[in-house]
Amino acid sequence: MKKLYFGKIKNTYTMRKISFLLLGATVVMLACNKQDAKPTEADEFGPETTSARFCASAEILEQQLATDPMRARRLQELENKTQQLIESGAAVRLASTWYIPVVVHVVHTNANIVTDAQIATQIDVLNKDFSKTNTELSNPGIYLAGYPLANVANCQVRFYLAQTVRKTTTLASFGTNDAVKRTSSGGSDPVDASTKMNMWVCDLSGGLLGYAQFPGGAAATDGVVIDYQGFGTVSTGYPLYAAFDQGRTATHEVGHWLNLRHIWGDTRCGNDLVGDTPAHDASNGGCPAVNLKSRCAGKPLEQWMNYMDYTDDACMYMFTAGQKTRMDAAIDGPRAGWGSYTTP
Repeated sequence: MKKLYFGKIKNTYTMRKISFLLLGATVVMLACNKQDAKPTEADEFGPETTSARFCASAEILEQQLATDPMRARRLQELENKTQQLIESGAAVRLASTWYIPVVVHVVHTNANIVTDAQIATQIDVLNKDFSKTNTELSNPGIYLAGYPLANVANCQVRFYLAQTVRKTTTLASFGTNDAVKRTSSGGSDPVDASTKMNMWVCDLSGGLLGYAQFPGGAAATDGVVIDYQGFGTVSTGYPLYAAFDQGRTATHEVGHWLNLRHIWGDTRCGNDLVGDTPAHDASNGGCPAVNLKSRCAGKPLEQWMNYMDYTDDACMYMFTAGQKTRMDAAIDGPRAGWGSYTTP
């Protein structure tokens, strides 16, 4: 079973010391956008379309490392814990369900543009996707790129709406500078940021679909941000993006919030630090053909249906057991204060 560390193949789960700086540079925060091609220096984001998801993480990383020198160290500590859990083979949570309260901030020039019904659909999608009850998996012929259906992860995580905050702003849109998370900048301050998952829904600029903060960052910026046209499964008075109208942007971003990397490791044949995901050439967009093979070593089938790829909402529908283990380590560690085993 493959194990990758920053592009180099590792055949066991034995922990290799990883540079704090390289770890931080890879994972601090991801910002996913909806353009046709990766950004270029001449045109940072390109025209907005709805065909794929990409990231603009470098500037966010620089900001976080500049303001919090301990950021990379905390990420390394979590990685050590994750690898120890993998090596031990111990289950953290057995059959227990972890309940996460969610505060949804609707920040828009029309604070009522995202309805309560739309928010409810998003919470429902998260609950199905993280409990292996999404409808795609009920199809007997579902394509899983050779991954056993029995091993598809029930992540045993449920989400419930704790509060909705509606904030009318004069700003037409927001970027990746976290202004949406600050009332003083036209956004909305987080609520109980160390005990509730804050989710900001707004109009994101530059083609962004969403972004998330990995565990261990500042509480004032912790949470996920989703473009209002890629949030939930229904809308009133405006269209959702056709390729991103099933609520999977939030599933993807919450995956990052629970310490999952992109499946291709953000580089060709890169490292997502998960043992049961195949090496990918790069991100996949749209809805790839079945039997799509990687050109990486061994030419494995690409697991484009994984929530941590960049495919359309309709074509992503699974987490792996290895990804669940990473989330378990985060829940047992730096995310321990954000939920409870008690039914709300």
